[in-house]
Amino acid sequence: MHETAEGLQEAGVMDKITLRQFDELCLTPVKPLQPEEILAIRQQERASQAVFARHLNVTTGLVSQWERGEKHPQGASLKLLSLVAKNGLESIA
Repeated sequence: MHETAEGLQEAGVMDKITLRQFDELCLTPVKPLQPEEILAIRQQERASQAVFARHLNVTTGLVSQWERGEKHPQGASLKLLSLVAKNGLESIA
């Protein structure tokens, strides 16, 4: 889909501003996750906390804290969790 939009832009049918807007629409949305949502994502992937943490490049203890609501994922970790929720753990492996 993105290649088609780039082709339209190169052909002069779509301007650069529209292409940038299209690019933004293609991004995986990132929203804060509740502890039970993080747990559900991990369980859906059938991964232990240790394996899940390894994929996200964080500690097992941090995953545990997210799932208990003691800490909340932010930045790159939140983006990775959003990608896993949308596309599965293999999408970031």
